[in-house]
Amino acid sequence: MTRPPTAAQRRVIEAAEPETGRITGTAAQLARLVALRLAFRHPRPPHDHFLTPAGHRFREAADAPRESDPAVVSSAPSGVFTARLGGEPDAVATPTRAREVRTAWQGLLEIRRMTHPDGATDRPCAWERGRLAHSAALALEAAGCVPATGTTHGYRVTDTPQPEAVAVRHPDPVALSACAEALRQAGWQVSEHTEARGGRVLLASPRRV
Repeated sequence: MTRPPTAAQRRVIEAAEPETGRITGTAAQLARLVALRLAFRHPRPPHDHFLTPAGHRFREAADAPRESDPAVVSSAPSGVFTARLGGEPDAVATPTRAREVRTAWQGLLEIRRMTHPDGATDRPCAWERGRLAHSAALALEAAGCVPATGTTHGYRVTDTPQPEAVAVRHPDPVALSACAEALRQAGWQVSEHTEARGGRVLLASPRRV
């Protein structure tokens, strides 16, 4: 972003529907948020606008971390847990890290249980839909999938322009299939595609039912 949103544009973001991220505002406000990549105009009528993952993060940036947030609190010495998206230079597998991941995943399942009306834990919740890339990365790491580091191959999770989808890449086709299965088991819808440059990529979205 070259310039932060105005106060009026921030109010549009803050008023987004919590479940879908749908926003309403003037044509100028919506166009500006799209230009800032904080919103996405749906290609099909009625062409509603939705927050992108970056928009969700912007909306939540002012919120203080809550102890129930599994991607925030852990038993790490620093007190901060961050899901590994892949590519972190210090992403070393250690017994301590494994314990932190288990704790974070169990905390996420508890959030699912508490926030779903039926108490279900087999599908993502609104908390995850607001943090797509980190939630998918946590599901992968909790299932034993290995993230990429600065020097080793592994999965990489990135945001996409779509309102509720992340991309997962891995240079090893077998490992990519394992990532797909891990996400399905965690309640995500997954499809595999061939990219223009020939590689394979997973598109994953949180399942609602």
